Amino acid sequence: MNFIKDVFFDLDRTLWDFDKNSESALRIIYDELKLSDHSSSFDAFMTIYRDVNARFWRDYAQGKIDKIQLRNGRFTDTLKEFNIDDLKMGEQMGNRYLEISPYQTHLFPSTKEVLTDLKNNNYNLHIITNGFKEVQFTKLENSGILHFFDDVLCSEEVGKAKPHPLVFQGALKRTKAKAANSIMIGDDINADVVGAENAGIRGVLFDPEKKHEGKSDLVRIEHLEEIPPLILRF
Repeated sequence: MNFIKDVFFDLDRTLWDFDKNSESALRIIYDELKLSDHSSSFDAFMTIYRDVNARFWRDYAQGKIDKIQLRNGRFTDTLKEFNIDDLKMGEQMGNRYLEISPYQTHLFPSTKEVLTDLKNNNYNLHIITNGFKEVQFTKLENSGILHFFDDVLCSEEVGKAKPHPLVFQGALKRTKAKAANSIMIGDDINADVVGAENAGIRGVLFDPEKKHEGKSDLVRIEHLEEIPPLILRF
């Protein structure tokens, strides 16, 4: 018998293709600010930015910095790597990025088809994201998938970031879901899988790039199409 009733998804890098969308937005900013005058190529700029951005998101998740420091600091520090020490330009890039990136619409393959399948089979669908509320709803709406979800919880509403248990407990409370009858699907082992399981929710790792192929202790999928049959096996 199938006991799963509620399916929780991460958004960025799980349904909404963050890397493709981010690259599209940053290419526009790169050209607008003529950063080619300082960088050998856009690819060189992106390589540095990805490393800096990942560091800032880790610090944010651990409560070391706030959202404003994250928004602007990642660009200011990236610019410093190209010998541009300009706080104003970093802030300008942070604001422009938030204007552009939520309107990019790349989704992972079969996102809409899988969500439609799950909805048609009467599963309750929800989002739990560490992303900022003012941009996450824009992403969902513009990519045409907002209507699939009964609830969208942005962790800043709780005051903590995934994997903190309060985030998952808050999601269960808001949706009236039971942990034992729920799963959480996301691309981050710690934030999504471990965080969910610590709250009693089964965690499923979305691993399209096969980064964790050898980890037999994980419930792992590489394609979203695997979700409906996987749920039936729980």
